[in-house]
Amino acid sequence: MQPSTIRTATYPAAIFAVYVAASMLLPAAVDLYYGNDDWEIFVVCSLATGAIALTIAAATRAPLTRGSTQSTFLVVVLLWLMLGLVGALPFYTASLKLDLAEAVFESVSAITTTGSTVISGLDNLPPGLLLWRSILQWIGGVGVVALGLFLLPLLKVGGFSYFRVESSDIENRPFERFISFLIALVGIYCLLTALCALAYAAAGMNNFDAVNHAMTTIATGGFSTHDASFGHFEGNAVLWVGTVFMLLAALPFSILVLFFARGRLDALRDPQIRLFLGYVTLIVTVLAVQRRITTGDPFDDILASTAFNFASIITTTGFASEDYTLWGPFAVTLAFFATFLGGCSGSTSGGIKAYRFLILGAMLRNGLRLLIHPHSVQALRYGKRIVDEEMQRSVVLFIVGFLASWVVATLLLSATGLDFLTSITGSLTALTNVGPGLGTTIGPAGNFVLLSDFAKWVLSATMLLGRLEILAVVVLLVPTFWRD
Repeated sequence: MQPSTIRTATYPAAIFAVYVAASMLLPAAVDLYYGNDDWEIFVVCSLATGAIALTIAAATRAPLTRGSTQSTFLVVVLLWLMLGLVGALPFYTASLKLDLAEAVFESVSAITTTGSTVISGLDNLPPGLLLWRSILQWIGGVGVVALGLFLLPLLKVGGFSYFRVESSDIENRPFERFISFLIALVGIYCLLTALCALAYAAAGMNNFDAVNHAMTTIATGGFSTHDASFGHFEGNAVLWVGTVFMLLAALPFSILVLFFARGRLDALRDPQIRLFLGYVTLIVTVLAVQRRITTGDPFDDILASTAFNFASIITTTGFASEDYTLWGPFAVTLAFFATFLGGCSGSTSGGIKAYRFLILGAMLRNGLRLLIHPHSVQALRYGKRIVDEEMQRSVVLFIVGFLASWVVATLLLSATGLDFLTSITGSLTALTNVGPGLGTTIGPAGNFVLLSDFAKWVLSATMLLGRLEILAVVVLLVPTFWRD
C-alpha cells in the first residue's frame, strides 16, 4: 500500500477529531453551570485533542484526489477508531476513575449506539458526563446513517444500493446535488431529536432528562441518565413516546428525507419497512396477549411495557423499563431471537436488518423453485427491483461473517470464565449493537462492570465490528489489502 493512501485516510479522521474536540465544550459548559469540577477535565481534553488533531491534519494534508477503495476502507475504520479513543478521554480522566479498558468500552458502546455500560450510580453522576455519553451516541447515530447510506453501499459490504438518492432507483432525482440531500438528512435528524425531547418533556421528564433521552432515542443508543433506565419514570406516556421515536429512528433516513422534505408518499412503500413494522407488531401482540393470559394484569399496562421493551430490543436501542427476563421463558426466548432482527438499512439501528431477511427469503424461494424446475431462470427481486448477484453475494458474506464473529467472540468471552449464557448473549448483543444481554450479570437489570478487562476489550472490538457491518473491518485482515 502506498503511503499516500494512508495519508489520504488519516486526514479526514484528524479533521473529524477537531469537531469531536469542540463538542467536549458542551458538557464542560454544563458542568461549569452546575458547579462541577469536571468542566476543567473537558476543557483540557478538548484543547489537547484539538491541538493533536490539527497537527496530524496539517502533516497529512494533501491535494484532494479521488480515493481508492483501500483508502475508503481505511477512512471508515480510522474514523470510528478515532471517535472511540477520543471519546474515552473524559471517561478516563474525569472523576469517574475508570480504567482504560472501561473508558474505551463506554466510549465505543456510545459511538456504536450499543448502549452497554460499565458505569453504576448514573443517578449521582456529574451532569457533564451524562451529557457526554448522550452526545457521543447522538454523533454515532448520525455517523451510522452516513455509513449505511453512502460508504458501505459504495464498498459493496453493507447497506443497499436502493438508498442511493442520486440513482435511477428513485425517479426524477429529487435531490440534484449531494449536499442538498446531506443538509436535509442532518436537518431531519435534528428535527426528530427536538420533537422527541419536547414529547418526553410533555410526558413528564425534566428538561435535562428529556434532552439526553431524545439524543439516545433517535440514535437508537439506549444510554439513560438513571440506573433504572425508563423504570425511573412513572406512567405509560413516556413509554409510548419512546416506542414511537425508536421505531421512527429505525426506518431508512433516506426514505424519511424523501417523505418529509419532498412529500414522497411512494417512498414509504419500501418492502423492508413493511417487514420491519410487521415483525415488531407480531412479536409485541403475541407476547402482550400471552402476558395478559398468564398474569391477568391490565392490558394497557402490559401492552405499553411490551411494546417499549421489545421495540427497544428490535431497534437495537437497549432501553428497559423493567427486567423483562422475569416475564417467563417465552419472553426470554423472544428477546433472544429479537436481538438478531434490527431495523432498516440506512437507519441508526444495528442487527442483521430487514432488507437482508427479504433478500435471503427470496434466495431461498428461488432455490426451491430451481429444485423443481432446474432449467428455469429465476430473477431475484426486492419489491419490483431485481437484486444483482453482487448484492446477493454481499448478503451471504455478511451472514457468514456475522456467525463466524459471533462464535469467535463467544469463545473468547467463555475463556475468561464467563458462563455460557453471559458469553453467548454478551457477544451477540455487542455484535448487533443492542446493549443488554441475558442473565443476572449483563441482563436488563445489570451492566458490564463485573467483566474482566480482557472481556471488555473483546466486547469493544465486537461492537465496532458489528457497527461497521463486519466485512469493512475483516477486509483489513486480508494480506492482499495492504499490497500495492
